[in-house]
Amino acid sequence: MNQTVEKIAAALGADAFGDIHLSVKGAAEPGEAAADELALAMSPEYAAALTDGSARAAIVWIDADWQALGLEAAIKVKHPRMAMAGLTSLLDEGPEIAPGIHPSAVVDPSAEVGKGASIGPLVVIGARARIDANSRIAAHVSIAEDVEVGRDALLHAGVRIGASVRIGERFICQPGAVIGGDGFSFVAGESDRVEQVRRSFGTESGDMTAGWSRIHSLGSVEIGDDVEIGVNTAVDAGTIRATRIGNRTKIDNLVQIGHNAQIGEDVLICGHSGVAGSSRVGNRVIIGGKAGITDNVTVGDDVVVGGGAIVLSRVPAGRVLLGYPAMKMDQYIAASRNWRRLPRIFKDIEALKKAVSLDGKGD
Repeated sequence: MNQTVEKIAAALGADAFGDIHLSVKGAAEPGEAAADELALAMSPEYAAALTDGSARAAIVWIDADWQALGLEAAIKVKHPRMAMAGLTSLLDEGPEIAPGIHPSAVVDPSAEVGKGASIGPLVVIGARARIDANSRIAAHVSIAEDVEVGRDALLHAGVRIGASVRIGERFICQPGAVIGGDGFSFVAGESDRVEQVRRSFGTESGDMTAGWSRIHSLGSVEIGDDVEIGVNTAVDAGTIRATRIGNRTKIDNLVQIGHNAQIGEDVLICGHSGVAGSSRVGNRVIIGGKAGITDNVTVGDDVVVGGGAIVLSRVPAGRVLLGYPAMKMDQYIAASRNWRRLPRIFKDIEALKKAVSLDGKGD
């Protein structure tokens, strides 16, 4: 869908210059931009590549001399990454899902589909489910019984929503995600080796567990407004109470959220991370890639868990963590310096031991 430079600038809250009525069909990197594309040259290092492309218009940094760059039109922005968010939102038309209910979709007679909703091919919507207005459901999505999906939701192909899940407005779920599957909860009675280890901190020996009994998930999942969940991410149903994800939280691909977990508002969870069962994550927390939070711990508000860090105990609000086990960032950096010094320290100790030994023989 073509957009004028003037309209794009207005959407970004930015100023446009030159031929503001120039029309573009999309965005591209400066060196690859065609004449009908908007080049993204928001810093001098990127602008240098404009001569390799054919762009007539570009988004440039705030004090750029756009005419000297050979452009016919330009949009100047103060904050490039915010501009990227606005531009991509404007240009992204989303998946093509025809309005109405596709003939191949299976919608239970007791389900409710709101006005303006689009239900794609081979979608299955269970009994008493409710899909609110203007939601878009792509092909092969399954929505179980008693599910509620808020208005303006977008469920990409292959999403699975389990029974009784409650989802707020403007939810975005990427392909293959599973919301409301059974939690991973098993017990082995008196012989449970895991419980022995917990009680004794690993000092007791015992037979390995033989046979597990499932603890079923009777709870579900509750998701707030403006939440996004990535490709192949799993959010498990709660055992008794619901697993909860707060408003505006964004979860990346391949993330595991365990049963009973309580995730706050405005949380950012990066790929390959895991939050184990019954843990609580506060508001505005950032969890880096491949990080892990063990079960039954509380992470306070405004915490940053660095990539690969493993949280094993309660974290006070505002702390920045790195490492395994996770520790305060300054402590981890100091410790890592000491780890690098260890080989030299051991050599010095060996030299001192030899010196002491020689002195002793001399006596």
